[in-house]
Amino acid sequence: MAVAEQFGGLATALAHARRLIAHSPTLAVEQLNEILRVIPRQGDAQRLLGTAYRALGDQLTVAGDVEGADRAYAQAIRASTGDPRLLEAAAALCDNKLAIAERMLRAHLKAAPTDIAAIRMLAEVGARLGRYGDAEKLLARALELAPGFEAARHNYAIVLFRQQKAAEALPEIERLLAHDARNPHYRNLKAALLARIGDYEPAIALYEEMLREHPREHRLWMSYGHVLRTAGRQDESITAYRRCVALAPSFGEAWWSLANLKTYRFEPAEAAAMRKALAGRDLKDEDRYHLHFSLGKALEDAGEFASSFKHYADANALRRRTVNYSADETHAHTQRSRALYTPSFFAERSGAGAATADPIFIVGLPRAGSTLIEQILSSHSQVEGTMELPDLALMARRLADQRLKSDVSKYPETVATLDRAALTALGEEYIERTRIQRKTGRPFFIDKMPNNFAHAGLIHLILPNAKIIDARRHPMANCFSAFKQHFARGQTFSYDLGELGRYWRDYAELMAHIDEVLPRRVHRVLYERMVGDTEGEVRRLLAYCGLPFEDACLRFNETQRAVRTASSEQVRRPIFGDAVEQWRNYEEWLHPLRDALGDAVERYERDSSL
Repeated sequence: MAVAEQFGGLATALAHARRLIAHSPTLAVEQLNEILRVIPRQGDAQRLLGTAYRALGDQLTVAGDVEGADRAYAQAIRASTGDPRLLEAAAALCDNKLAIAERMLRAHLKAAPTDIAAIRMLAEVGARLGRYGDAEKLLARALELAPGFEAARHNYAIVLFRQQKAAEALPEIERLLAHDARNPHYRNLKAALLARIGDYEPAIALYEEMLREHPREHRLWMSYGHVLRTAGRQDESITAYRRCVALAPSFGEAWWSLANLKTYRFEPAEAAAMRKALAGRDLKDEDRYHLHFSLGKALEDAGEFASSFKHYADANALRRRTVNYSADETHAHTQRSRALYTPSFFAERSGAGAATADPIFIVGLPRAGSTLIEQILSSHSQVEGTMELPDLALMARRLADQRLKSDVSKYPETVATLDRAALTALGEEYIERTRIQRKTGRPFFIDKMPNNFAHAGLIHLILPNAKIIDARRHPMANCFSAFKQHFARGQTFSYDLGELGRYWRDYAELMAHIDEVLPRRVHRVLYERMVGDTEGEVRRLLAYCGLPFEDACLRFNETQRAVRTASSEQVRRPIFGDAVEQWRNYEEWLHPLRDALGDAVERYERDSSL
């Protein structure tokens, strides 16, 4: 078919594709691939295709879809590669044959060590393998050889972003924007980076600027809603999410963004719209499980618990197929940690670590009340709330020394190889890495990453004066609350009731071991006690932290601050006990969870100190 008949002329089609790249890279990719199907090896279309795939990768990166972004970036490299010697490696990269691509590229670079295109491709292989440190070094080398290589600089910023190095990534994006100030994908990444370091107002302003230019870009409306929500501007965030839904009724993540406000109640017409979207034949699994989670919430609020559970179960079954999780590996990590962290192990290293007492770690399982504890402490004049900081987990990952995702982790055993100076250096590194999150100058700050319970021993060794608070909730209530929640990333144990029960047991077992080998080191806050005797629990919490009592901690719902978790709206209200027993509405369907928990439920109910 002639180009004129298919597209209204090649020039018109290419111009339209350029416009699509700015706000809808998926459609741009589809149109450019169609042009290349009709006119193979059309040069302008080929170059634009690389740009479109890069834009799609940016969009997916900001949305947290790392695997999808990796595939898009690989296609961008393939489309942009004109060197026939590298085309085969690019094809292997796109086919996810990473070992083959790496072998080809290393052989090529041995003969041509300054080939920046090949260096960039090898960095992409490293990123796909999760070796972000290697990718960072390779891209830094490419930029040393060619400072004007914008594609490599962009990849460099992305790799830094994925390593939670927002402060380092920002100057790279600013440098790109200096050459291309209106690039929407650079600006989108900048807004995400600003939000990551807690600079919400400039992030909001940047989203508003982009939305004035691209008012029909639904993903921008969702990102805008996220940052508004975090900043406490709930009504505006709801308006943004609803605008997103109006533009893309089948976009499941926008519906889930409304459901995830927790205090939001869907109208019957909205539930009907979600059912209609679910009936679509071409619906992607990602949209489908977001819609199932959202309808589960809508029907729970309506008291239709059987139908609600069916949607929650369908959502989790779909989501479980997309994640790689091994309950056996989690259990093995627990047992290895117990074997390593003995009283004598800690005694031999007494006095090591950074002396600062600034951090307050809140650990446990997600949905156990950790955000409530954070909000209470953040209402104190000496404590600053930040977010679920990824830094400790990234440091532990480095200690794991896994060159490939399939490698066996060497953590926590590698902790035994660290001398006193190394332990102190790690503590100081943590303080330095998290400094950018501290905005107020208050002497203490909170790291509310729940999964840090797995690193309680490491925390004690590198930051012996830091506080550790274990947020705990009835195991059935806690696990089912997590089962109802779709987590944007991480928490891969939460999409199967049996795996949830096993995870809770491993968590409780490890924390019991820490209590045994480091008595009184960890302060435990039980959600049910906090609800039943708020003032008493708050006084005990503050005493553990060495802080004087302040009445503002009882009026925590009046505290104005950014909250970056699923409980962000709930903690802006006074404490209510209505969530304590909600799981019992679903008890008849929770037998797999109860069986996996074993005697943990009876022990919790019998002895609430556990």
